[in-house]
Amino acid sequence: MKILNKYILKSFLVPFIATFVIILFVLVMQMLWLQFDKIAGKGIGVLHILKFLGYLAQMQIPLALPIAILLSSIMALGSLSENYEFAAVKSAGVSLQRFIRPLVILMLVLSGLNFLFLNYAFPRAAFKFKNMLLDMQKTQPALALVPGTFNIDIPGYSIKFDEKYGEDENLLKNVLIYYGLDEYYANTKVITAETGEITTEEGSKYMTLILKNGHHYEDLSGKNRSFREVQKMLFTKSDFDEYTFNIDISTLNDRDSSDYKEDREMLSVGQLQTYMNDLTPTYDEYIETKAQSFFLRAGIKDINKDSVDYAGIESDILANFDSINKVSILENAMHLSENSLDDIKGFKPVLKGKQKMLNVYNTEYHRRLAYSLACLVLFFIGAPLGSIIRKGGFGFPMILAIVIFVIYYFISTAGKNMAHSSTITAVAGGWLSTLILLPFGFLLMKRATQDKGIFDVDLFLSPITNFFKKLFKVKKQKI
Repeated sequence: MKILNKYILKSFLVPFIATFVIILFVLVMQMLWLQFDKIAGKGIGVLHILKFLGYLAQMQIPLALPIAILLSSIMALGSLSENYEFAAVKSAGVSLQRFIRPLVILMLVLSGLNFLFLNYAFPRAAFKFKNMLLDMQKTQPALALVPGTFNIDIPGYSIKFDEKYGEDENLLKNVLIYYGLDEYYANTKVITAETGEITTEEGSKYMTLILKNGHHYEDLSGKNRSFREVQKMLFTKSDFDEYTFNIDISTLNDRDSSDYKEDREMLSVGQLQTYMNDLTPTYDEYIETKAQSFFLRAGIKDINKDSVDYAGIESDILANFDSINKVSILENAMHLSENSLDDIKGFKPVLKGKQKMLNVYNTEYHRRLAYSLACLVLFFIGAPLGSIIRKGGFGFPMILAIVIFVIYYFISTAGKNMAHSSTITAVAGGWLSTLILLPFGFLLMKRATQDKGIFDVDLFLSPITNFFKKLFKVKKQKI
């Protein structure tokens, strides 16, 4: 039996290691492509890029591991079934459950390792990755400028341009700059230019823009000036062929990594639990305070049961008042209802925001736990599926693995989004993919043990064929 255990482990580990390396490489290259514009041609050293790739690889390992297990389990069991090795094992009296027991133990170990990785290595890698991007923005602030949108990363400035081009991507087209925003005067200082060039020296505390063919506008009416001064000098406007504009970027160095350390991806399971424990009382207190505010607005100071004797009072409240007081009561009720509705409308988006913040951390907590078991769940689908289809190699098993994992990932993402919007609970959203696919895996295991296919075709075709046989038989009798 030891020889059989070693053989099944070897049959699984060889394709597992190969597929894991390939899938991890593909995922890292995909992530690198998405971040390529931030590092290509920016003078970043090779060591810096290798660190960048290392953090990307660590962030993709929890995703690559379940895919590799699913694919390698289909390949290993499919190859054994295709070569009739699994049939020989069954003829020796060894069941499928007993045959794959070493692999189940291995899956439990890999699930534990995946949890440790998600709990410790993944948050650290996500933090280092974000920190590296922040450092690149500090040393080369032009990296933070994105075409087609207002860039507000530099305090006091809002910069927009249509296109970034050139060999070093330091040339700008149709530049629009609002500055002096930290003085609490919006749109009072504006610069526009047809083209611009970034000539910032590395390590300088200024980002220098050489602007060409533009206009400069400054509104002076918002300053602390007298009325006569405002009348004489409402604004200044000038045109220029070339204008050198220096932007103080020293404030970027004031940004600390702790500003984004509270992102859910950078927290361990224990830290997520701590955040949930801290946010829940605050959220409950906010709801209670808002409810009391609604009662006070309605003039209800005490919600306990009233002890007033209602004998002799009409059930129709308005019937207890004269016509003048009825009009007054109705008007007050309408104003009170309108104010309450306006308050509720304003309260609704705030409540949703607070709910979503709490749901995000709660869902991430359960997703970490559920995703750790993805190795075991996908193995219970891949192993019996491989023994049923009886196909090894990379062809058909690869297609099946991609389809199954896309379904798993789609359900997991849908559960996360529904949990964030409070459509379902955070527990259900985090475990939704596992709750749906795990029973399917057990069903496949049962059918593989009984040497049945995925679907019993005869079970569906028999009623149809019997119906047509009886139909033709009746026709022949009539003839």
